[in-house]
Amino acid sequence: QVQMVESGGGLVQAGGSLRLSCAASGRTFINYSMAWFRQAPGKEREFVAAISSSGRTAYEDSVKGRFTISEDSAKSTVYLQMNSLKPEDTAVYYCTAGGFAAMQQGKYDYRGQGTQVTVSS
Repeated sequence: QVQMVESGGGLVQAGGSLRLSCAASGRTFINYSMAWFRQAPGKEREFVAAISSSGRTAYEDSVKGRFTISEDSAKSTVYLQMNSLKPEDTAVYYCTAGGFAAMQQGKYDYRGQGTQVTVSS
């Protein structure tokens, strides 16, 4: 059974930083790309960042230069370092696995339960 467990969310002031982690288990994700999505209240889930099995990355425009996605393949863990956080970054953040291009279009094969990130002004 595939499990993807996010951690690291919380409450932070605007301008602060958080580091999200996602531990994946239950199958091998060597050939999968990993990504982060987020969903704010009343809004649709949106793509945030992705990393391919070869290390290629992609970011949604509003987080470029502030967020960094990385992974530790040996630990099957993916990270999202979030700096210069803004109130509009407030959302539930989800870890996903799937195709690199497909996830940028909103499609993924596996998803975790999410972790709440709240940025106060």
